[in-house]
Amino acid sequence: MDCVDFVELVTDFLEGALPEGDEQRFIEHLAECSGCERYLDQFRQTIAATGELTPGSISPVARQQLLTAFRDWRRQ
Repeated sequence: MDCVDFVELVTDFLEGALPEGDEQRFIEHLAECSGCERYLDQFRQTIAATGELTPGSISPVARQQLLTAFRDWRRQ
């Protein structure tokens, strides 16, 4: 597993939704990559700081702004 794959799987890992083989590869990569270890730690800190957002907890305008920001970021 490379770092790009790792980043794509972080949410599923934290939700316990990875298939066993993917989870094992995720953990093996984490043990070897300090950058991804920091990334996972930052992800966890963000979750702890912001709490849990549900689709119903944000306004439609805020939801659209977030989706636009992520789409624009991915294009760069």
